[in-house]
Amino acid sequence: MRVSLVFLVSIFFFWANISIALEETSYRVITANQIYEIREYDDRLAVQTNQKNGQNMAFRKLFKYISGSNISSTKIEMTTPVTQSVKIGMTTPVTQKSQDGEMMMKFFLPRKFELKTVPQPLSEDLSIVVVKRGKYAVIKYSGRSTYKNFERHSKVLLEALAADKIKTVDQPIKATFNGPLTPFFLRRNEVMIRIE
Repeated sequence: MRVSLVFLVSIFFFWANISIALEETSYRVITANQIYEIREYDDRLAVQTNQKNGQNMAFRKLFKYISGSNISSTKIEMTTPVTQSVKIGMTTPVTQKSQDGEMMMKFFLPRKFELKTVPQPLSEDLSIVVVKRGKYAVIKYSGRSTYKNFERHSKVLLEALAADKIKTVDQPIKATFNGPLTPFFLRRNEVMIRIE
């Protein structure tokens, strides 16, 4: 119990103090309007895990990996955002809390790593993946990173894309940029949807 409390406090302190200095996944803005922007991302490396035991457990596993729980005991810098999405091939909406364990959480890895040099996880629950390059429609919003807030902005984005006749691919992705100690009105959240 005491170890868990210390771990949670360390995560809160970590997020509260360095979220502004974290490396962000790079992208190019192709176009933007008052509701959303279209971005293009290159291939990105990420470490991911299944959320079948809840998002707190998933975050903890990923955090342990970048803290040195990997085959080379390498400490890896945290980046933003942390994303949550439906596992590829699933049709369950990402806006529903996972009951069958198919929600995935990802930490993107610093740009200095390549697939052949990135430290491999010790845990079988974690995997290194390449998120292929592509275009995404993105809407930004502040406030708490709740599913209700995410659902509301997902609906706004999907309706705007439908009105503009832009076809989407896969389900909305929840992207979080700040830790739980950041005041809710200063938080940055995003809904991302891959488009054709």
